[in-house]
Amino acid sequence: MIRRCGVGDRERIFRVINEAATAYEGVIPDDCYRTPYMSVEELNREMSTMTFYGYWKDDGLVGVMGIQTFSEVTLIRHSYVLPEHQRKGIGSTLLNHLLRIAPTARVLVGTWRDAGWAIRFYRKHGFKLLSDSDRLLRRYWSIPERQIQTSVVLGRTLEKS
Repeated sequence: MIRRCGVGDRERIFRVINEAATAYEGVIPDDCYRTPYMSVEELNREMSTMTFYGYWKDDGLVGVMGIQTFSEVTLIRHSYVLPEHQRKGIGSTLLNHLLRIAPTARVLVGTWRDAGWAIRFYRKHGFKLLSDSDRLLRRYWSIPERQIQTSVVLGRTLEKS
């Protein structure tokens, strides 16, 4: 069901991200939304800095989530589930898998401030909105200033043995 994605999965990851990201249209600032939401070039860059895991159903990729580790923190990145497969526990299953394998106790996730569904999802999983989002976004993410201005960071501390 869940497995690490590789270079051979790039086209499938691209499809999942861009189909799921249509939910942002009309929600995030117009100057931040584009089609495709993530270009192939950007996906290539992201795949070189993090590991994607996929949720596979009937031999098809229906959800993806990335994990990126720094010495003191783990980032959950690019969480997307195909629209027709949402609200079926796929995002939760992927997130719980990544939380189990996260090498650090501190886990952060960034999302658009106006993506209320995403914030609710992470809060449901024990994440809390952090007051120093701008500082964290500048330190751990390579994103445009406009995205920093319109995003938030949520965090959770895991019990690690």
